[in-house]
Amino acid sequence: MADTPVQEEPGLAPGQDNVRIMGLDVHNPVFFVSAVVIVAFVIVTLIFRESAGPILGGLRTWLTSTFDWVFMISANLFVIFCLVVVFTPFGKVRLGGKDAVAEYSYAGWFAMLFAAGMGIGLMFFGVLEPMYHFNNPPLGVAPPIVDGEVVPGAVEQAREMAMAATIFHWGLHPWAIYAVLALSLSLAAYNKGLPLSIRSAFYPIFGESVRGWIGHVIDTMAVFATLFGLATSLGLGASQAMAGLNELYGVEVSDTNTVLLIMGITAVALVSVVAGLDAGVKRLSEINMVLAITLLFFVILLGPTLAIITGFFNNTWIYVKNLPALSNWIGRDDTDFVHGWTTFYWAWWISWSPFVGMFIARVSKGRTVREFITCVLIIPTLVSILWMTTFGGTAMNQFLTEGYTGVQQTVVDYVPELSLFAMLADLPLAAISSLIGIILVIVFFVTSSDSGSLVIDTITAGGKIDAPVAQRVFWATFEGLVAIVLLLGGGLAALQAGAIATGFPFAILLVLMLYATWRALATEER
Repeated sequence: MADTPVQEEPGLAPGQDNVRIMGLDVHNPVFFVSAVVIVAFVIVTLIFRESAGPILGGLRTWLTSTFDWVFMISANLFVIFCLVVVFTPFGKVRLGGKDAVAEYSYAGWFAMLFAAGMGIGLMFFGVLEPMYHFNNPPLGVAPPIVDGEVVPGAVEQAREMAMAATIFHWGLHPWAIYAVLALSLSLAAYNKGLPLSIRSAFYPIFGESVRGWIGHVIDTMAVFATLFGLATSLGLGASQAMAGLNELYGVEVSDTNTVLLIMGITAVALVSVVAGLDAGVKRLSEINMVLAITLLFFVILLGPTLAIITGFFNNTWIYVKNLPALSNWIGRDDTDFVHGWTTFYWAWWISWSPFVGMFIARVSKGRTVREFITCVLIIPTLVSILWMTTFGGTAMNQFLTEGYTGVQQTVVDYVPELSLFAMLADLPLAAISSLIGIILVIVFFVTSSDSGSLVIDTITAGGKIDAPVAQRVFWATFEGLVAIVLLLGGGLAALQAGAIATGFPFAILLVLMLYATWRALATEER
């Protein structure tokens, strides 16, 4: 194993090979290659809008059907790795050294983890996905609705499978993906003195070579994955916010209005970018956490309260019980579920991992490895179970107990951005709760764009965490532009295709990172 360098070693300090142009401080060639390719993508997609949609849609289908096994194996490995590390002596290692102290309180830390990790996704899919899987349950479970009629004997099993499948996509697997990359980067930056850049995680394998073309390729792939993963989330958030504005205030859902909305929210994100991490992302994340908790308890109190409370424990057990079967991809007949949902999700989380992983690393110094993995893996999973039980469980209860078909209709017609508002419409004070929902989506949009631009800027600046603000402004702007062109060039399918296309090669890198992380942990004092 190569000797681990200290921060001062020539060529390994942040920004060592940077080029200064017009007040910018960029890492050559990562910044230039990434910027040129992304600018070219925006221009070409706008010019060939008509053909972009079918091409991106076909790419998505090909990747999910051909390489489903790559995503499934990778995600399973990440979960196993995290659980193994927690129960080994490696768990005693402290990020930043034995005397390191945590920089953020648990409340602030959790708020930033969750806002960056999957805030928009929970808002978009929290109601839609459980109801969708209830109508179309995986693993051979019989559908509960045939020819428009409810089949009583099939309802309970379909409901349980719907919750298990939904939690599967928002539980241990996505957070394990984030945890692996975040842990590896934290060790590299805080314990080994390397720049906070994706390439540094591979130093235990490639040694000094990470300074050369291998490192450039790794960081450039991370930029592409981050940008397209973010664009997917921002596009989903924009379409949901627009649907909410249409429902509440009659704002027309059109390409023009959607573009204006994304531009407006991106402008707000730019203000947050200029404010910095503590004044911007941290403050907005805490505001969002308060709003999210408010909306969550609103639905718990005014929805089927007892069913939600008992459902949390029942759904946790159902998830654990079905986890092995859902994680297996061999011999499955429910290929629509595996390819259309699971493979997309794993690709999306993987494409998000450079962004979320690096952001988690930025705010996690001072935690022990055991504390880090437990908090990043287990606690968010429990919160996701509570969220899906509350929102998805309420929607199913409305349909099965009250006969309310509002959410069911958004699933049948597949208008996913309306599902949340259809569920809230059946509860008291719908106008207020829906407005809170819109604000949540918008602020999640801002925090994602803001923290994403911080991460991309750090990568393209060679690991510097104090690069000029103008660079973060550049990346925040282009995150919004990529979301716009993907929406205009093919809608939801195009957004998903972008995430999958960039997530696929990065999945292979993450698997390799497991080995690098294990080697790095082996050198730490415990």
